Formats: sequence, structure tokens, C-alpha cells
Amino acid sequence: MELSEDVMSDVVKRLRRAQGQVGGLIQMIEDGRDCKDVVTQLAAVSRALDRAGFKIIASGLEQCLQSGEEGSPQLEADRAELEKLFLSLA
Repeated sequence: MELSEDVMSDVVKRLRRAQGQVGGLIQMIEDGRDCKDVVTQLAAVSRALDRAGFKIIASGLEQCLQSGEEGSPQLEADRAELEKLFLSLA
């Protein structure tokens, strides 16, 4: 599956944001910050990663539906694989 330029740009932006959040999270832990603050930041990182993954899967589903012939074995295999990927993030 190839991602369009727009999708790839959005996914990379989300992952870079998560990368920065992880750095901040590490610093918070090293500084002995309050547990509530650390968990809040951890949840934000998790959401950022999930959103990047969902964006990739949504793009794959869209490509699959646009390029496949209904009922073809390859289309069904692609859908099944994307469904499995989606569920791994859920």
C-alpha cells in the first residue's frame, strides 16, 4: 500500500508530535513529576500514535475500495488484512 502525499505528510506530522511528546514524557519521569501529569502525557502520546495508525488504515481502506473489483479474492484479502490491522489498534 502506498500512501498519498497528503496522507503521508499528515502521518509524519502526527508521529513527529508523538516523538516530541515521548521526549517530554521521559523528561517528566526523570524530573519526578506528579503521577497524574505523567499519565496524562502518556495518554496524549498514545492517542497521537493511534491517530497516525488509523490514518494509515483509513487510507488503505479507501485505496482498496477504489482499486478493487467487488468480490475479487484479492480485494477480500486486502479488506481482511486491513480489518485485522484496524482491530490491532482498537
